[in-house]
Amino acid sequence: MATDTTRIREYAVAHPDAVMTSLYHHVTDEDNLRTCFDELDGAKAKGIDGVTKEMYRKHLEENLHDLSSRLKRMGYRPQPKRRTYIPKQGSEKGRPLAISVFEDKIVELAVKRVLEQVYEPKFLQSSYGYRENRSPHQCIDAIGKTIQQKRVNHIVEADIRSFFDRLNWEWLGKFLRHRIGDERLLRLITRMLKAGIMEDGLTKASEEGAPQGSIISPILSNVYLHYVLDLWFEKRVRPNAKGEAHLFRFADDFLCAFQFKDEAEAFERNLKDRLEGFALEIAPEKTRRMEYGPYREFTNYRARRL
Repeated sequence: MATDTTRIREYAVAHPDAVMTSLYHHVTDEDNLRTCFDELDGAKAKGIDGVTKEMYRKHLEENLHDLSSRLKRMGYRPQPKRRTYIPKQGSEKGRPLAISVFEDKIVELAVKRVLEQVYEPKFLQSSYGYRENRSPHQCIDAIGKTIQQKRVNHIVEADIRSFFDRLNWEWLGKFLRHRIGDERLLRLITRMLKAGIMEDGLTKASEEGAPQGSIISPILSNVYLHYVLDLWFEKRVRPNAKGEAHLFRFADDFLCAFQFKDEAEAFERNLKDRLEGFALEIAPEKTRRMEYGPYREFTNYRARRL
């Protein structure tokens, strides 16, 4: 019987500031690895070894036992990911994706399942991307309701330049250690990130970033931006605002709504410094500030009277 990962969440909720030191056995558990195998889509692209789900299934129990054993003794080594490209508007080459070999996908999913139990209770309502029971439509609906019903008049829409390529491993490790004290799990995540990318027959070592296409990258990106952006807005920006202030983030795209123009301008200025402190930068061509909302005329009139 698989270890019950829901107990991780129960503990995380009951002890919101605790550092969890016994998580790795959930990753190595054969029944959990089998569950991950079952959940994976067999029609997805193959990694550099060409192994498909059906090929792995032929000796499933033997493969899972061997995988579990290698994980337990820290003998498991992720293989390089295969680089491929999908169409992207405005780019001739396309958006780069990193395709893991099938066995690595099993391990990535096992780690993802553990991290979700740890961090879902911690993530804020302002975060919508790559989360359980959250969707782009919910994010859009929340933005619409805020603009229409709240006294907001100024919008800052922003995008982080090449976020997944530039995610800093040192900072990520510090953020993960706020909740995770299991060194074996942290070492495994580091190995996944360092596996490298194979393109045109050549393998390039990775030194930063979380490869798009990897199962584990979305949860790691949410952990990173939870501490860099979400908590900063919740604990510093919003409490110091004289008017209303709201954040909506979907992955590395986000929108902030403010009641007052000067506070929107101040946020835009401070955002640059905030991100630079964590090895990130705004994409200026995708970032803009605009006046919007049903209360803007009232606010402009009041400002003229004052």
